[in-house]
Amino acid sequence: MTTTTATATATATATATATATATTTLSASAIDPVATRARAASRPRLGPVPVPVIWLALLATPLAAGANAPVLILPDMARSLGVSGSTATWLVASYAWAMAVGTPLLAGLLRRRGLRAALRVAGTLLVGGTLLVAASPWLPLTLTGRAAQAAGGAGLAAVAMSLAGSARRMGVISAGFGVLGASGPLLGAQLAHTVSWRLSLSVSVIAVLAVPMVSRYATTPAAPTTPTTPTTPAASATTPRDRFDFRGAALLTAFATALVLLPHAPAAALGSSAVAATLLALHVRRRPDGFVPAALIRKPLFLGSALLALALSGSYFTLLFSVPRLLTDRAGWDAGTAGTGQLVALLAGSALSWLLAAASARMSRAAVRSVLVGVGAAAAAIAVFASWGPLLLVATAGGTFAATGANAVLSMHAASSTPDPQRPTAIGLFALCYQLGGAFGPAIATALVLAA
Repeated sequence: MTTTTATATATATATATATATATTTLSASAIDPVATRARAASRPRLGPVPVPVIWLALLATPLAAGANAPVLILPDMARSLGVSGSTATWLVASYAWAMAVGTPLLAGLLRRRGLRAALRVAGTLLVGGTLLVAASPWLPLTLTGRAAQAAGGAGLAAVAMSLAGSARRMGVISAGFGVLGASGPLLGAQLAHTVSWRLSLSVSVIAVLAVPMVSRYATTPAAPTTPTTPTTPAASATTPRDRFDFRGAALLTAFATALVLLPHAPAAALGSSAVAATLLALHVRRRPDGFVPAALIRKPLFLGSALLALALSGSYFTLLFSVPRLLTDRAGWDAGTAGTGQLVALLAGSALSWLLAAASARMSRAAVRSVLVGVGAAAAAIAVFASWGPLLLVATAGGTFAATGANAVLSMHAASSTPDPQRPTAIGLFALCYQLGGAFGPAIATALVLAA
């Protein structure tokens, strides 16, 4: 009994001492704010620190300026390289092809090898391609440089989109795409007239300035080994990271290449795309967890988001190439006035799309899609029937709003349809669909308006 009483007394004394110590510490913390801040700073963070969106925008958006920089300087480029103007347009086509193909490939690298590897490979491609463009005296080597630039820039854009995390932050990136894409032709022309067309084609390289900061913020420590973590060779061999789906990647590349070439060589590209699509479908059935995950492409949310983005992107690029001609033919505007008016419309549409992205968190998916489809359809209808210049510019702004808003909001819908490990793949395939609209739009504009 005495022993029990002594033990209880000792326990009570210890408890009282601990309570007093805690009370003293708490009182000291209240009195000493410096100590409080020091202890708060020393506590481990409960989650990863999000990358500031300004760095994500710098990482992704120069790609748009690089894509549109050659639009007004193709004759200068053709003369410098000693080729015809029609041949020089392959500098634009190669960039579009590499963007479309490079996005899912680099997104797959991000999924398998992580952030550092994706940033390193994409940055190397961008810098190496820029050096080729800056120094190459021959068209084939310049085309190679442009393709490397586009693949690297697309990889950096895929990283930025994967790290955005919300439609609001994605809206900043998407609006930046719209603004720099709209400014690209004038920026390219100004740099070409002031310095050289080679500098115009090098503007996208500024994206590498964001690589160190994004790598610093987004690096996460490796997960600790637990009893459930596979550590044996047999267990590791069963994980999809150890078996890269080369055939799936090659078939997707072939399919995307055929679709990009569809406007340029319809018969051959149509047959090639049908064969590639069939082989890819058979491969996905045999390997459902490969480069193109079967579970992802069967999700109605992903398919609906990607196909709607393809349609709105195609409509936007059709308007982008058609409206300047319509302003001249229907409204009697000269080329300078039409170009300035379209630039204002593009900037306005891009800015308004960010408002939609910011508000989308409070809207249902059906409401967001209704807004995008309604505005996109109205823009196309206005372009078909309007003859008044300002109304045609409203069509351009509406098309820009719908496409840029789709890129911001629907990409997050597509990414949310899959588990976190497959988010980069979802983003990459979604971006591929969006960029295919950029390949189809100019061809549609040529067939309906420019060739008339």
